[in-house]
Amino acid sequence: MRRQLCTLHAALELVPAPLFVVSDLDGTLLDRRERVSPHMREVVGRMAEQGTVFTLATGRPARWVLPVIEQLPVQPLCVCANGAVVYDSAKDEIVRAMELNSATLSTVIQRLTAGAEGTALHGAGFAVERAGTSAFDRADELFCVTEGYDHAWLSDEHKVLSTEDLIAQPAVKLLVRNENVSSQELFDAVAPRLDPREVHATFSWGGGLVEISAPGVSKRTSLEWIAERLGVQATETIAFGDMPNDLEMLGWAGTAVAMGNAHDDVKAAADLVTASNNDDGVAAVLARWF
Repeated sequence: MRRQLCTLHAALELVPAPLFVVSDLDGTLLDRRERVSPHMREVVGRMAEQGTVFTLATGRPARWVLPVIEQLPVQPLCVCANGAVVYDSAKDEIVRAMELNSATLSTVIQRLTAGAEGTALHGAGFAVERAGTSAFDRADELFCVTEGYDHAWLSDEHKVLSTEDLIAQPAVKLLVRNENVSSQELFDAVAPRLDPREVHATFSWGGGLVEISAPGVSKRTSLEWIAERLGVQATETIAFGDMPNDLEMLGWAGTAVAMGNAHDDVKAAADLVTASNNDDGVAAVLARWF
């Protein structure tokens, strides 16, 4: 467990201005209305003026970061799909995609459906997210679900496929969904059936959704890839998050900040705990330097 510091302001006196700033979106940068605060927009603008790079890191696909980018004064590189995709919003280009192949998708679904009765996996549905090449690719070609899949969010931009067709093409993420259990309960049922050498499982929302990516894929892996190209070090990075899919990212960053509304495991892994997303916790930290 990382050292917990008594007060936010006292802790920040010990931290130099970062060269690389990374923020999760939902539950972190965005408030309950999915808005970026005016204060945060001002802070991002000042960061850009001073040469500090701002990057978004989210479980969302690229097309779902566009409403956020429209609220920002910069067009950043975005780590999407929990690290499986890097999207260059300035060029509208998917510049990196780490995929699960069809054989792996098939094996995982077989493991999760065999003997599922009496477990949190009973009645679970499956979906895949494909990378595409642009945030403006047709959503119904990228987000595909099995019959009866219970959507965690309103969606009219998806395609319903048989399991065979669902796994016929590579995907950057496999979603396991059971609305009758929590994400923690579902994860606890999923994880023992999977080999971490073959896939990586996590969750970013509490309502019965587990997200599976290629082995070793996390927000951290894509941030390391970006940082290498920027010529910045982990020690020069500050990262903000709220859910277990942020843990690898927070473990890598020189300064790890959990939101006041964060999952307990995230708070335990962080150097600092700031205010909640609805109280502009990210801006409260970054305003120390910018």
